[in-house]
Amino acid sequence: MTAQPTDRPWPLGVEGLAYGGDYNPEQWPQSVRVEDVALMQEAGVSLVSVAIFSWAQIEPRPGTLEWGWLDETLDRLHAGGVQVALATATASPPPWLAHQHPEILPVLADGTVLWPGGRQHYRVASPVYREHALRLTRLVAERYRDHPALALWHVDNELGCHVPHDHSDDAAAAFRRWLEARYGDVEALNAAWGTAFWSQRYDSFDEVLPPRSAPTFANPTQQLDFARYSSDAWLEHYRALRDVLREVTPGVPTTTNLMASTRTKWLDYFSWAGDLDIIANDHYLDAADPEDHVELAFSADLTRGIAAGRPWILMEHSTSAVNWQPRNRTKRPGEMLRNSFQHVARGADAVMFFQWRQSAAGAEKFHSAMLPHGGTDTDVWRNTVELGRTLKAVAELRGSTVRARVALLFSYPAWWGAELDSHPTNVLSYPATVLAHYRALWRRGVTVDVVEPSADLSGYDVVVAPTLYLLSDDEAANVAAAAARGASVLVTYFSGIADEHDHVRLGGYPGAFRDLLGVRTEEFWALGEGQTVTLDDGTSADLWTEKVHLAEGTEAVRTFADGDLAGGPALTRRTVPAAAGGGRDGAAWYLATRVDADGLQAVTDAVLAEAGVRADVPAAPGVEVVRRHGADGRSWLVVLNHTGDGVRLPVTGHELVTGTPAGDGLVVPAGAVRVLRES
Repeated sequence: MTAQPTDRPWPLGVEGLAYGGDYNPEQWPQSVRVEDVALMQEAGVSLVSVAIFSWAQIEPRPGTLEWGWLDETLDRLHAGGVQVALATATASPPPWLAHQHPEILPVLADGTVLWPGGRQHYRVASPVYREHALRLTRLVAERYRDHPALALWHVDNELGCHVPHDHSDDAAAAFRRWLEARYGDVEALNAAWGTAFWSQRYDSFDEVLPPRSAPTFANPTQQLDFARYSSDAWLEHYRALRDVLREVTPGVPTTTNLMASTRTKWLDYFSWAGDLDIIANDHYLDAADPEDHVELAFSADLTRGIAAGRPWILMEHSTSAVNWQPRNRTKRPGEMLRNSFQHVARGADAVMFFQWRQSAAGAEKFHSAMLPHGGTDTDVWRNTVELGRTLKAVAELRGSTVRARVALLFSYPAWWGAELDSHPTNVLSYPATVLAHYRALWRRGVTVDVVEPSADLSGYDVVVAPTLYLLSDDEAANVAAAAARGASVLVTYFSGIADEHDHVRLGGYPGAFRDLLGVRTEEFWALGEGQTVTLDDGTSADLWTEKVHLAEGTEAVRTFADGDLAGGPALTRRTVPAAAGGGRDGAAWYLATRVDADGLQAVTDAVLAEAGVRADVPAAPGVEVVRRHGADGRSWLVVLNHTGDGVRLPVTGHELVTGTPAGDGLVVPAGAVRVLRES
C-alpha cells in the first residue's frame, strides 16, 4: 500500500535522524552533568527527554518551586547542540502529594490500594490528581515556552503501564459517566450487556460498578466496556495535559511514549493516534524469545500502522540488558545496532534509549544505558558512538516511508474479547497467534503493514485476519470488500464470532465471515493439553479444531486425517467474484485449526503465491530487507543480517554505512547492517 504523506510535525530544530534518550541529570552531581554534554556530542546525540520523573525535584514541597537545576540543564544542552523533549514531570507524584491526598492512589479489583514507593501511583480518574497534574504542566509550559532547546513535549510517561485498570470509587463514577455517554440510557446498557442472564438487570447507572472481584465470572461485556473505558480514560488524561501545552505553546508538537508490542494489552493505541502530533513508541526485547528480533519487527510495523505510515519516534529501547525480566539477557555483538535499524527500516526517524547514563541507585540501576557503569572504556559505549555515526551516515532516510502489499489485521478489542474467561479454551493467546502469522510472512521477506480492521484495505493484495474474535459489522464488511477487490484474504479460527458487545453472531460460526468464507462451523472442537491431530498433508495441529460444513463453491484444501473430525475440512478456499465494475476475482481462505510452524508456513506460502506477492529482494533466511521510499522517487534498502554468515544481495547503488559503491551486488557481513541508496 502507498504510504501516507509525511504531514505530521517533527521535533523542532532536529535534523536528520534524531538520536538520544532519557536524560536524568537530577541523579548526578554537577561535575557529571558537565561531562554529560561533552559525551553526548562525542556520541552524536541530538535529542534527549528531560524531567520525566522530576516532580519532586521541581516541587519538593507544596508550592515551593525549584527551577534552577532544570534551567541550567536546558541551557547547557542547548549550548551543546542537543534539543529537548521536555516532559510534564507528572509520571510519578511526589511523596507529599500522596501523603496529603491518599485518595489519589489506585485500587485493584480486589480492593488492594497501590501505595507510593514505586512510580505511577495515581488513579487516572482522580479529580485531585488531575488538578495538581494540570497545575504542574502549566507551570512547566509557561517557564520554558520560549526556550530554544524545547523541541517536543513529552506528556507524562508510558501511560497505563503499571495500572491500566483502576477500580476505585473515582473510577466507578467515571465509568458510569462513560457508559451513559456510550449508551444514553440504562435499558440500552442492559441490552448491550445481556443483563437478563444471572439477574444482572440494572435500574440506573448508579448501580453499575467496575468489574471488581466477584464470586465467579464477571459479565463479559462489562469487562470489555471497562477495558474500553480504561483506555479512553488514559487518553483523556493525555488530552487534558496536551491541551494545556497547546494553549501555552501552540507551535511545539506533543507526544507520549506508547508501548505498542505483543505485551501491552489494555490500551487501544489505534484510537489514540489522532491525538498525538508524533507517534512515539517504547520497545524492549523478550529475553526468553529465541526469535525476539521477529517480535521487534512486528512491534515496529504495528507502530507504523498506528502512525498511518508516517515517520515515528523510537522513544525508548535498551543498549543491552534490562532489569525487569526474570532472566535479563546481555545483547550480543552487533545486536544493539541491528535492533535500532530494524526500527529505522520500518519507519522510525528517531532512535532513543532508556537512558543516557546508567543509574547508580534505584530500581533500574541494572538497566543498561548509553553510558554504562563502566564508563567510556566499554563495548556498550563504543556501540553508542558507532550507532550515532551510523545514523548520521544515513540521515538522508529522514522522511522516507515504507510500502507493503500485505496487511495483517490487529485489534485491541479483539484481543480483549478473545482472552476473556468462559471460552472454549482459556489457553488461547491472541498475540501469540498474531505473531505466528507475522513470523511466517517475515520469513519470506514480505513487508507487512499491521493495521486495524477498519483501515483502508484497498491497496493490499493479501489480508490476514488471525483470531479476529470480535468486530463490528462495518469492520467485517471492510474485510469482505478487500476480497471483492481482488485480495486474497486469510481468516483463522475463532474469528467473526461476536459483535462489538461480545454477543455471539447466531446461525453458525464464523459469524461475521460465514458468507465471505463460504463455510459454517457447527461446533468448536477444542483439544486437550498435549492432544494433537494430523492433517492430510502430514501437518500437525493442536489447541483448536472445528466441525466445518462447506457451502457450494468452497473447497477443502486440507482435511483432518485423524481424530474425531477425520475427513472434515481444516483449510478451505472460496473464490470471491470481483465487485461490480470489473477487476480480478479475490479469494477467501479459512484455517479452522492451529497448525504447527511448518504447516502455517505452507498455508502462508500458498496465499502469497496466489496473490503474486514475494520479497522485493530475495535474501537468505535470517537476512531482513526493507525498502524505504522517498517523496522524490529515491529508494533505500535497509538490510539486517541476523546470521553468522556474510551474504551478497543482487542489488546495486551506493551503500551509506560504509560510504562505498555497490556496483556488482551488496555484501553484508555476518551480523551487520547496511543501507543502500538504490541505483
